[in-house]
Amino acid sequence: MTEPSGGSTRPTRPVAVPIVALVAVTAVGITALLGGLNEAPDKGPDLLGQGATLDQGRYSTRFVESRVKVERAKTQFDEDKRFVELVFEVTNKGDETSSVGVPPDPAKPDKAWLGMSFADSLVSISPKFPKESGPFVYALNKGDETRQLHPGVTSQVLVRYRLGATERPPDKITLDVATFEYAPGFEDERLRWQMVAEEKEDKFYPEVKARVTLPVKAGEGA
Repeated sequence: MTEPSGGSTRPTRPVAVPIVALVAVTAVGITALLGGLNEAPDKGPDLLGQGATLDQGRYSTRFVESRVKVERAKTQFDEDKRFVELVFEVTNKGDETSSVGVPPDPAKPDKAWLGMSFADSLVSISPKFPKESGPFVYALNKGDETRQLHPGVTSQVLVRYRLGATERPPDKITLDVATFEYAPGFEDERLRWQMVAEEKEDKFYPEVKARVTLPVKAGEGA
Protein backbone atom coordinates (compact mmCIF):
# COMPACT_ATOMS: atom_id res chain seq x y z
CA MET A 1 0.00 0.00 0.00
CA THR A 2 1.27 3.47 -0.88
CA GLU A 3 1.48 5.95 2.01
CA PRO A 4 -0.26 9.33 1.66
CA SER A 5 1.90 12.16 0.44
CA GLY A 6 4.00 13.56 3.24
CA GLY A 7 3.73 10.42 5.33
CA SER A 8 6.56 9.18 7.44
CA THR A 9 7.98 5.74 8.00
CA ARG A 10 8.84 6.68 11.63
CA PRO A 11 6.64 4.97 14.26
CA THR A 12 4.09 7.21 15.99
CA ARG A 13 5.20 8.28 19.47
CA PRO A 14 2.69 7.29 22.16
CA VAL A 15 1.00 10.21 23.94
CA ALA A 16 1.24 10.15 27.73
CA VAL A 17 -2.07 10.93 29.49
CA PRO A 18 -1.61 12.35 33.00
CA ILE A 19 -2.85 10.01 35.77
CA VAL A 20 -4.78 12.88 37.36
CA ALA A 21 -6.79 13.33 34.16
CA LEU A 22 -7.60 9.61 34.02
CA VAL A 23 -8.77 9.66 37.62
CA ALA A 24 -10.95 12.72 36.94
CA VAL A 25 -12.56 11.09 33.90
CA THR A 26 -13.19 7.89 35.87
CA ALA A 27 -14.75 9.86 38.74
CA VAL A 28 -17.06 11.71 36.37
CA GLY A 29 -18.14 8.43 34.80
CA ILE A 30 -18.93 6.88 38.20
CA THR A 31 -20.86 9.99 39.23
CA ALA A 32 -22.92 9.82 36.04
CA LEU A 33 -23.71 6.16 36.65
CA LEU A 34 -24.84 6.91 40.20
CA GLY A 35 -27.37 9.52 39.17
CA GLY A 36 -25.65 12.33 37.34
CA LEU A 37 -24.15 15.66 38.27
CA ASN A 38 -27.41 17.60 38.39
CA GLU A 39 -28.76 16.10 41.64
CA ALA A 40 -27.61 18.15 44.63
CA PRO A 41 -27.36 16.32 47.97
CA ASP A 42 -29.83 17.16 50.72
CA LYS A 43 -28.15 19.93 52.68
CA GLY A 44 -30.31 19.40 55.76
CA PRO A 45 -31.94 22.08 57.92
CA ASP A 46 -30.56 25.59 58.30
CA LEU A 47 -28.43 25.93 61.44
CA LEU A 48 -29.46 29.03 63.38
CA GLY A 49 -28.65 30.59 66.74
CA GLN A 50 -29.79 33.24 69.18
CA GLY A 51 -31.12 36.37 67.49
CA ALA A 52 -31.76 34.70 64.13
CA THR A 53 -35.03 35.25 62.24
CA LEU A 54 -36.83 32.53 60.27
CA ASP A 55 -39.54 33.02 57.65
CA GLN A 56 -42.03 30.27 58.47
CA GLY A 57 -44.54 31.20 55.80
CA ARG A 58 -47.46 31.95 58.09
CA TYR A 59 -45.18 33.49 60.71
CA SER A 60 -41.96 35.42 60.89
CA THR A 61 -40.10 34.31 64.00
CA ARG A 62 -37.10 35.74 65.83
CA PHE A 63 -35.41 33.43 68.31
CA VAL A 64 -34.69 35.89 71.10
CA GLU A 65 -33.14 33.74 73.84
CA SER A 66 -33.47 30.92 76.34
CA ARG A 67 -33.20 31.76 80.03
CA VAL A 68 -33.92 30.65 83.56
CA LYS A 69 -36.74 32.64 85.14
CA VAL A 70 -37.31 32.65 88.92
CA GLU A 71 -40.70 33.56 90.33
CA ARG A 72 -40.42 34.47 93.99
CA ALA A 73 -42.90 33.04 96.47
CA LYS A 74 -45.73 35.42 97.31
CA THR A 75 -46.08 34.20 100.91
CA GLN A 76 -43.89 32.45 103.44
CA PHE A 77 -45.89 29.26 102.90
CA ASP A 78 -45.11 29.11 99.20
CA GLU A 79 -41.85 28.29 97.47
CA ASP A 80 -39.94 29.90 94.65
CA LYS A 81 -40.61 28.55 91.17
CA ARG A 82 -37.95 28.21 88.50
CA PHE A 83 -38.63 27.89 84.79
CA VAL A 84 -36.63 27.45 81.62
CA GLU A 85 -38.12 29.96 79.20
CA LEU A 86 -37.85 30.03 75.42
CA VAL A 87 -38.49 33.56 74.17
CA PHE A 88 -39.67 34.34 70.63
CA GLU A 89 -40.87 37.39 68.74
CA VAL A 90 -43.59 36.14 66.39
CA THR A 91 -45.40 38.08 63.66
CA ASN A 92 -48.56 36.59 62.21
CA LYS A 93 -48.21 37.14 58.43
CA GLY A 94 -51.60 35.66 57.61
CA ASP A 95 -54.97 37.38 57.29
CA GLU A 96 -56.63 35.57 60.20
CA THR A 97 -56.04 35.35 63.93
CA SER A 98 -54.23 32.16 64.92
CA SER A 99 -53.66 30.30 68.16
CA VAL A 100 -50.33 30.33 69.96
CA GLY A 101 -50.75 26.56 70.45
CA VAL A 102 -48.42 24.12 72.18
CA PRO A 103 -45.48 22.06 70.90
CA PRO A 104 -46.55 18.65 69.54
CA ASP A 105 -46.51 15.50 71.64
CA PRO A 106 -43.05 13.90 71.17
CA ALA A 107 -44.67 10.48 71.54
CA LYS A 108 -46.70 11.06 68.35
CA PRO A 109 -44.27 12.46 65.75
CA ASP A 110 -46.45 11.33 62.82
CA LYS A 111 -49.30 13.57 64.06
CA ALA A 112 -47.24 16.74 64.40
CA TRP A 113 -47.77 17.83 60.77
CA LEU A 114 -51.50 18.34 61.42
CA GLY A 115 -50.87 21.39 63.63
CA MET A 116 -51.45 24.91 62.30
CA SER A 117 -50.45 27.12 65.26
CA PHE A 118 -47.08 28.71 65.90
CA ALA A 119 -45.98 26.38 68.70
CA ASP A 120 -46.97 23.35 66.58
CA SER A 121 -43.98 24.21 64.41
CA LEU A 122 -41.56 23.52 67.30
CA VAL A 123 -41.57 19.86 66.32
CA SER A 124 -38.67 18.82 68.55
CA ILE A 125 -37.25 20.38 71.72
CA SER A 126 -34.07 18.91 73.19
CA PRO A 127 -33.30 18.00 75.90
CA LYS A 128 -36.75 16.67 76.69
CA PHE A 129 -38.43 17.75 79.90
CA PRO A 130 -40.70 15.55 82.05
CA LYS A 131 -44.36 15.74 81.10
CA GLU A 132 -45.30 17.35 84.41
CA SER A 133 -42.84 20.20 83.70
CA GLY A 134 -44.92 21.67 80.89
CA PRO A 135 -44.84 23.22 78.42
CA PHE A 136 -46.77 26.34 79.43
CA VAL A 137 -47.25 28.58 76.40
CA TYR A 138 -48.65 32.08 76.02
CA ALA A 139 -48.05 35.37 74.25
CA LEU A 140 -47.65 38.91 75.55
CA ASN A 141 -49.29 41.70 73.58
CA LYS A 142 -48.75 45.16 75.08
CA GLY A 143 -48.11 43.50 78.43
CA ASP A 144 -51.32 41.46 78.43
CA GLU A 145 -51.20 37.67 78.42
CA THR A 146 -53.01 36.08 75.48
CA ARG A 147 -53.13 32.85 73.50
CA GLN A 148 -53.89 34.50 70.19
CA LEU A 149 -51.67 35.95 67.47
CA HIS A 150 -53.42 38.67 65.47
CA PRO A 151 -52.67 39.44 61.79
CA GLY A 152 -49.79 41.84 61.24
CA VAL A 153 -49.00 42.04 64.97
CA THR A 154 -45.66 41.09 66.53
CA SER A 155 -46.04 39.41 69.91
CA GLN A 156 -43.60 37.99 72.41
CA VAL A 157 -44.24 34.27 72.85
CA LEU A 158 -43.01 32.32 75.87
CA VAL A 159 -42.64 28.55 76.08
CA ARG A 160 -41.89 27.54 79.69
CA TYR A 161 -40.85 24.37 81.49
CA ARG A 162 -40.80 24.23 85.27
CA LEU A 163 -37.64 22.95 86.95
CA GLY A 164 -37.70 20.72 90.00
CA ALA A 165 -36.37 21.99 93.32
CA THR A 166 -32.93 20.45 92.77
CA GLU A 167 -33.01 20.14 88.98
CA ARG A 168 -30.24 21.86 87.07
CA PRO A 169 -31.18 23.72 83.90
CA PRO A 170 -29.59 22.49 80.66
CA ASP A 171 -26.68 24.41 79.15
CA LYS A 172 -28.51 24.82 75.84
CA ILE A 173 -31.80 24.10 74.11
CA THR A 174 -32.02 22.79 70.54
CA LEU A 175 -35.19 23.26 68.48
CA ASP A 176 -36.22 21.60 65.22
CA VAL A 177 -38.55 24.07 63.52
CA ALA A 178 -40.98 23.49 60.65
CA THR A 179 -42.63 25.96 58.26
CA PHE A 180 -46.09 26.47 56.75
CA GLU A 181 -47.40 26.86 53.20
CA TYR A 182 -50.68 28.20 51.82
CA ALA A 183 -51.80 25.31 49.66
CA PRO A 184 -54.69 22.93 48.94
CA GLY A 185 -55.47 20.36 51.59
CA PHE A 186 -54.94 16.63 51.13
CA GLU A 187 -58.65 15.81 51.24
CA ASP A 188 -60.04 18.94 49.58
CA GLU A 189 -58.84 21.66 47.24
CA ARG A 190 -59.46 24.63 49.52
CA LEU A 191 -56.40 26.80 50.08
CA ARG A 192 -55.30 26.98 53.69
CA TRP A 193 -52.22 27.22 55.86
CA GLN A 194 -50.70 23.84 56.60
CA MET A 195 -47.37 22.56 57.79
CA VAL A 196 -44.83 21.55 55.15
CA ALA A 197 -44.51 17.76 55.49
CA GLU A 198 -42.74 14.86 53.86
CA GLU A 199 -43.93 11.28 53.45
CA LYS A 200 -41.96 8.41 54.95
CA GLU A 201 -43.25 4.83 54.93
CA ASP A 202 -46.86 5.90 54.29
CA LYS A 203 -46.84 8.44 57.11
CA PHE A 204 -46.30 12.20 57.08
CA TYR A 205 -43.78 14.06 59.21
CA PRO A 206 -42.98 17.79 59.43
CA GLU A 207 -40.12 18.89 57.21
CA VAL A 208 -37.54 20.50 59.49
CA LYS A 209 -36.53 23.83 57.99
CA ALA A 210 -34.18 25.03 60.73
CA ARG A 211 -32.31 23.64 63.73
CA VAL A 212 -31.91 26.39 66.31
CA THR A 213 -29.52 26.20 69.26
CA LEU A 214 -30.02 28.62 72.15
CA PRO A 215 -27.68 28.83 75.16
CA VAL A 216 -29.61 28.89 78.42
CA LYS A 217 -28.87 32.09 80.28
CA ALA A 218 -28.72 31.51 84.02
CA GLY A 219 -30.96 33.58 86.26
CA GLU A 220 -30.88 34.39 89.94
CA GLY A 221 -31.10 31.23 92.01
CA ALA A 222 -30.50 29.00 89.01
